[in-house]
Amino acid sequence: MKYSRIVTYIASYTLSLTLCLSAGAAYAQQDGEAPLVGSWGGALVIGEDDLGLVFNFSEDDDGYAATMISDGLGIYGMPADRVSLNGISLTVIIRRLDVEFTGTLRFDEAGEELLRIDASWFQGSEMVPVVLRPVD
Repeated sequence: MKYSRIVTYIASYTLSLTLCLSAGAAYAQQDGEAPLVGSWGGALVIGEDDLGLVFNFSEDDDGYAATMISDGLGIYGMPADRVSLNGISLTVIIRRLDVEFTGTLRFDEAGEELLRIDASWFQGSEMVPVVLRPVD
């Protein structure tokens, strides 16, 4: 009997979590708005150096495209090979640098404004946490 209640609880929790995560993604589709379009930047700290990181996102026929800027790496406008947004999960792949950038879009409480992207920069065997915010 207890097992049945636990399974029901887990199923309900999973459904609730899925609906909450979908709420952020639903905002991205409202009125044809694309919350990622624009520049998003933050610190890319490797060792003791802040290399700086900016992604410029745009829309294209396949969804999103991106270019990357990092003063510390000497990169100015390197195109991403792949940009995918699945709900609130973002992935950017740049093969020339052996980089996979994965993040989660964080909206305000009302789910109306994209505030930041909490992410991880994977390069080779190294992982660096990164928080991106809108750049004016």
